[in-house]
Amino acid sequence: MFMFLICLIDLLAKLAVVPQPQVTAKAPWYKSKSIIKPQVNVVTIVDGLKRLYTEKLKPLEVTYRFNDFASPVLTNSDFDAKPMVMLLGQYSTGKTTFIKHLLGCDYPGAHIGPEPTTDRFVVAMSGPDERTIPGNTMAVQADMPFNGLTSFGGAFLSKFECSQMPHPVLDQITLVDTPGVLSGEKQRMQRSYDFTGVISWFASKCDMILLLFDPHKLDISDEFKRVITSLRGNEDKIRVVLNKADQVDTQQLMRVYGALMWSLGKVLNTPEVVRVYIGSFNDKPINEAAVGPIGKELFEKEQNDLLADLMDIPKKACDRKINEFVKRARAAKINAYIMSHLRKEMPAMMGKSKAQQRLMDNLQEEFGKVQREFHLPAGDFPSVEHFREVLGGYNIDKFEKLKPKMIQAVDDMLGYDIPDLLKKFRNPYD
Repeated sequence: MFMFLICLIDLLAKLAVVPQPQVTAKAPWYKSKSIIKPQVNVVTIVDGLKRLYTEKLKPLEVTYRFNDFASPVLTNSDFDAKPMVMLLGQYSTGKTTFIKHLLGCDYPGAHIGPEPTTDRFVVAMSGPDERTIPGNTMAVQADMPFNGLTSFGGAFLSKFECSQMPHPVLDQITLVDTPGVLSGEKQRMQRSYDFTGVISWFASKCDMILLLFDPHKLDISDEFKRVITSLRGNEDKIRVVLNKADQVDTQQLMRVYGALMWSLGKVLNTPEVVRVYIGSFNDKPINEAAVGPIGKELFEKEQNDLLADLMDIPKKACDRKINEFVKRARAAKINAYIMSHLRKEMPAMMGKSKAQQRLMDNLQEEFGKVQREFHLPAGDFPSVEHFREVLGGYNIDKFEKLKPKMIQAVDDMLGYDIPDLLKKFRNPYD
């Protein structure tokens, strides 16, 4: 009897450890594929860029007022910021719905509807809890990369807010939802802040810019054209998305795609054909009755390609920071050459006001002189209209003369310091 009890206890112990079958739900897209997290040495590369900026590039920017003519001075939060993705498009093209599709849920304060619902710039970021933070509070926080937005004034900051929530996607990237671009000139004039200027500021900080189009709204309005023009210099970040494509059948989709490419060709002054992703980025199933089985397969492939492109952003974040840093250094050098050249053209004693007006009227010719003297590429020069507008508030004779030591320090940084930094610390995601 005693041995029988021992055998029975042993049998029950073995049955207790038998694994039971479990039913697992389908994982969302951001968990089905691994999102690579940065290693420790990415911080060292960013620290190296901070040191180079403070020691060599920042003195050149401050001396020749680069922060007034091009971009504000960088802070540590600008280097430490997570990669950002900005969504642009006319109203009701699905920008907020696209973010909801990526996250699998609404972010705090999100509004979706057929009318223009998003009336402000909303930055969706990772945070310990769900809450919204006003724009004025965000702009003064030292650990946030939005200090430069204070230059657009309180009228803009009242239309800017941050939406925080804990989410695995937001742990890797930050999403920027923008107001719908308006079509009428009267509506555009009613904006109380520089809309295209804000777009240009975000474009310089973002790692990817998504231009969303609706099959029923392919016309590019005057304001939308100005917005796309303000993205000059960031063409490599632009991705075009033809959203809500399952609302038309296959024949109509072919014509819509051709019309969209024709419209973009008139705005994007590039000979290359831009990549257009076709799909319907929402939580609803694809309308197979309209597009057919072939169209459904096409949409799925296009959506997977775009999601894969988004998932590669954290992996390329370190390279993007270095690329933007080098681009900024080249722009600061050209700004210094322009400032010193204009200062040299001013008279020593009398006739300064007339000379300044003459230089401003013939600014394009002066740019050409600087280009030929220092053998600089014409595509790297700033916009003549914007430069002339800012230049009107300064006395050119107060500008600094050219300081070759500062220029040489930046050249050494580009030629030696940054390559050495890349050799010392390999890509942290490899």
